Amino acid sequence: MDSAAALIEVEERIVRTCKIAKRDPDEVTLIAVSKTHPVEKIEPLLEAGQRVFGENRVQEAQSKWTELRERYEDVELHLIGQLQSNKAEDAAATFDVIHSLDRTSLLKALAKAYDKLGKRVPCFIQVDVGEEDQKGGCAISDLPDFIAAAREADIPLKGLMCIPPLNKEPAPFFALLDKLAREHEPEPGAWGLSMGMSADYETAIMLGATHVRVGSALFGARG
Repeated sequence: MDSAAALIEVEERIVRTCKIAKRDPDEVTLIAVSKTHPVEKIEPLLEAGQRVFGENRVQEAQSKWTELRERYEDVELHLIGQLQSNKAEDAAATFDVIHSLDRTSLLKALAKAYDKLGKRVPCFIQVDVGEEDQKGGCAISDLPDFIAAAREADIPLKGLMCIPPLNKEPAPFFALLDKLAREHEPEPGAWGLSMGMSADYETAIMLGATHVRVGSALFGARG
């Protein structure tokens, strides 16, 4: 299946899942995860109308999207991978949304970059819902203080993000992230949930996802 046909299938699945969940499909943003894939594989999705894409690394995004965004000016680019603090300024200049705000050093680096650039890129706070030391993510116990610090630094918060543990049923972790968002969002419905990938985005939508990060279901195996 080519990527344009795959896009139609994924979009149809999102609509069907939203119908089951009694949700409006417009509440769910499909992020086409183009990391590791070349421009030649991205362009068919652009031609088919997809405009929201996710990349893992700042340098890769800059190399691929600088020229593409000249031709497709309405593209929205999301950083979904871990971000090193020393790349904060480049990330702020390149991306429209950052999904992996997870520690104080990065928070401070982003706040400094935002002040320098005169722009404030909205962020999801990545939460370590599986308590996995090897993964990024703010510890659940640290979340209230981290949210307060982000607000103090004038970093716009878009919601919470998670990556459930591999080889475990993701639903409980998605439900936990939804619970945490409802506990900490400034007002009901103010925050989004970035959760769900190719293997489990339908489950994530059933449990409240507003942003699903879909790669292999659209592009096939990684390039």
